[in-house]
Amino acid sequence: MQNLYVQKSQLSGTLHLPASKSHTMRALLFATLAEGTSVIHNPLPSPDTEAMIMACQQLGAKITHANNQLTVIGTSGNLKKPQSTIDAGNSGQVLRFIACLAGLQPGRVDITGDHSICHSRPVKPLLSALNQLGLTAQSIHKNNHPPISIQGSFTSSHAELDGSDSQPVSGLLMAAAFRDQITTHLTVSNPGETPWVLLTIDWLQRLGFTVEQSNFHQYAITGKKTIPAFNYTVPSDISAMAFPLVAALITQSTLTLSNIDLNDPQGDKAILDIVQRMGAQLTIDAEQKTVTTHPSPSLHGITIDINHCIDTLPILSVLGCFAQGTTQITGATIARFKESNRIEAMHTELSKMGADITVTDDGLIIRPTPLRAANVDSHHDHRIAMACAVAGLALSEQSVIKDTDCIAKSFPNFAQSFKQINANISLV
Repeated sequence: MQNLYVQKSQLSGTLHLPASKSHTMRALLFATLAEGTSVIHNPLPSPDTEAMIMACQQLGAKITHANNQLTVIGTSGNLKKPQSTIDAGNSGQVLRFIACLAGLQPGRVDITGDHSICHSRPVKPLLSALNQLGLTAQSIHKNNHPPISIQGSFTSSHAELDGSDSQPVSGLLMAAAFRDQITTHLTVSNPGETPWVLLTIDWLQRLGFTVEQSNFHQYAITGKKTIPAFNYTVPSDISAMAFPLVAALITQSTLTLSNIDLNDPQGDKAILDIVQRMGAQLTIDAEQKTVTTHPSPSLHGITIDINHCIDTLPILSVLGCFAQGTTQITGATIARFKESNRIEAMHTELSKMGADITVTDDGLIIRPTPLRAANVDSHHDHRIAMACAVAGLALSEQSVIKDTDCIAKSFPNFAQSFKQINANISLV
């Protein structure tokens, strides 16, 4: 178990972001279902990626990893029955996406995960939808949490589900795309995290599928047996951009973030609009794919509905501590069911740093007050760990963020990358 030690820094230079986890995971799934050999360049090296690779291999894909690329020999849509339980590790995407793909083969598929997956990730809406589509899907311990089992093949063409979490919707759309000549209809209540559904739809459309959707409540997609293999280069992770972006703002630094494709449908690019509403001074060059921060001494609090960019809750709660006036984060209920209960986790850890922070039903209220260095806990959550580390970069005394191995989930070499932009940070 490694800890991060951070204290006041003045950042400068250019930071290159890691590859997108969301794109890496979808590329692996579609390559597994494709006919022929696909090549995925610049995949994110992550425990989640490794869990997805192993799951796809258990379903019949042949995958090799060398020279910063994944070579995937697909199954031509003929998934095989896994010979053992699939372990999703700490990945909600592996859990939910693979559960949906299980319906494309007739055997039983069991899926488990780590403590967080099996205790913090409810699966009732997903299992209900899979059962409506003709499968026998259940929580093995009858507690609406993993481990889960899925047996049988899709026989029905309509399901209704709660869409507060986008991953079941994305997983069902991806599975429906490979039901040969069958049109599947989904009816979704409480649609949330919709940019991530749009990311899935963008993938499907680029692969030749037609997806009809009405206000994120109704979907229809007609499937094919398989798709041709493809070559794909994974873009930078815009979700990871939030951490150096806010670090630069709260340390009054000039910093350039590179290789940011603002045409990419990743939802967390909304943070650029949010911080500018709070008074951040940015230079955004879409042609050069760069974002440059400038000293912004007049940051002010606002009300932010973050349902469309839910993963920004930890880092925006940090930014709120350095803004004048009250910052209120709303629309974040689903953040209670991520790698940790992120609402409670940020309340707990920022309170240790002296924050005036209050929990609400769907978010947080942050009022300005000087923060102080502290020893804080990651809650085994990569975004909590990175957000707390960023807060420490603006404080004179040393802060310690404990148990930060989890950062590798989305931002490998986080400490090294920040050192390269002159952060006072060490990993021990």
